[in-house]
Amino acid sequence: MISLEIFGAWLAVLLTLCILSFLYDDNPFYKAAEHLYIGMSAGYALVMAFWQGVRPNLFGRLWPQITTDGDGTILQSIWYSVYEFLNLITTCFGLFDRSIFPEGGIPEYEEIKLIYLIPFILGIFMLLRLVPKVSWLARWAIAYIVGMAAGLRFYRYLTSDILAQIQATAVDFSLDWISIFNGLILFIGTLTGLVYFFFSKEHKGSIGTLSRIGIYFLMIKFGASFGYAVMGRISLLIGRIDELKEFSTSEFYYATPILSICIIVCLAIWVYLGKGTSQDQIVS
Repeated sequence: MISLEIFGAWLAVLLTLCILSFLYDDNPFYKAAEHLYIGMSAGYALVMAFWQGVRPNLFGRLWPQITTDGDGTILQSIWYSVYEFLNLITTCFGLFDRSIFPEGGIPEYEEIKLIYLIPFILGIFMLLRLVPKVSWLARWAIAYIVGMAAGLRFYRYLTSDILAQIQATAVDFSLDWISIFNGLILFIGTLTGLVYFFFSKEHKGSIGTLSRIGIYFLMIKFGASFGYAVMGRISLLIGRIDELKEFSTSEFYYATPILSICIIVCLAIWVYLGKGTSQDQIVS
C-alpha cells in the first residue's frame, strides 16, 4: 500500500518537473502546474484570511460568546437570532457541522461591538459588485478602502521612509571612527541620491557631479539587491534539486527518473504532433 509520504513525494516531483519543463518551451505540463499553483494559492489565502481575519475579528466582535445565565435582553436575543440565521445558511440548514458559527457565539471576545457593523455592511457592498443592478454600492466600499489605505500608508511612509531615513543619516561623531565613516557614507549616498532625482534644475556643474555620484550609489544598491534576489532564488533551486535527488532512490520507488522519462516522452509526442499540425496548416 502506498503511503501518504510516497504519494506526496511523487506529487512534488511531478509538479517540480512540470515547472522546470518551461526551460524547453511553454507546454501543457507547465500550464497545468502553473494554474494549479495559482488556484491553490488563491484558495489557501482566502481560507486563511477568513479563519484568521474575518471570523475572529469581525464575527467574533459582532457575536461573541456571552454567558447570560438566561437573563439576556430582548435585543440581545433578536441579535443572536441573526447569528443563528447565518449559521443555518453556512451549514445548509443543519446538513454540515456548525464550525463557523458555534453554538452560543464565537469564543474570541466578551463584549458586543456594534461598530463592526460598518465593515460588515461594506463587505456586503463589495459582494454586490456581482449584481449589475446594485453594483454601484461597491463604489462606497472601494472608496473607503482606498481612502483608509492611502491615509495609513502615508503615515507609514512618513515615519519609515522619511523621518527614519533622516534620523539614520545623522552622523554621531562621538562613536568610533568606523561608525563615523559608515555614517558619512550613508549621508553622502542619501544626499547624492536625492540630488539625482532633483529635476528642477539642469544637472550641470556641482549638481551634475553630485548626481553622478548618486548614480553610482544607486547602481551599487540595485546590483546588491539583484545579487541578493538571485542568491535567494538559487538557494530555492538547490533545495528542489536536493529533493529530486532524494526522491530518486528506491525508498520512493524511483519517482524522479520515472517521472522525468514520462514527461520527456510526453513532450516529444506533443512536439511531434504540434509540428505535424502546423505543417498541415501551412500546406492547406
